[in-house]
Amino acid sequence: NAGLKRGAVGSTVAHDAHNVVVLGVDDHDMAACTMRMAQIGGGIVIAEGGRVVEELPLPIAGLMSDRPLAEVHDRLRSMERRLNDMGVTIAAPFITFSFLALSVIPELKITDRGLVDVQRFELVSLAVE
Repeated sequence: NAGLKRGAVGSTVAHDAHNVVVLGVDDHDMAACTMRMAQIGGGIVIAEGGRVVEELPLPIAGLMSDRPLAEVHDRLRSMERRLNDMGVTIAAPFITFSFLALSVIPELKITDRGLVDVQRFELVSLAVE
């Protein structure tokens, strides 16, 4: 549990497929993140209240920035502070989120085919019974 209490965060840095991964508590915020990532050619986006509040464009394959290191560093720190304000309690949230889709490490992973139980090598239902 990342602790997110409001808003959403999305990223195109999602090992290994590097597809879109979005975590959120509000569908409108999740949609805002996804649409903005498409507009900027990939990156990391935070939305709250139905609008984008922070972004880091990653125009090189949705994985790398073309901006100076200091600028990227400052932007990421600002985005981490924003996520902390939104309730996120985990350290290094962006690298942690990027591994949600890595389907070779346990337990449950989000893939382009659905939710995978890595231990059993099978898709599992998204619905909780």
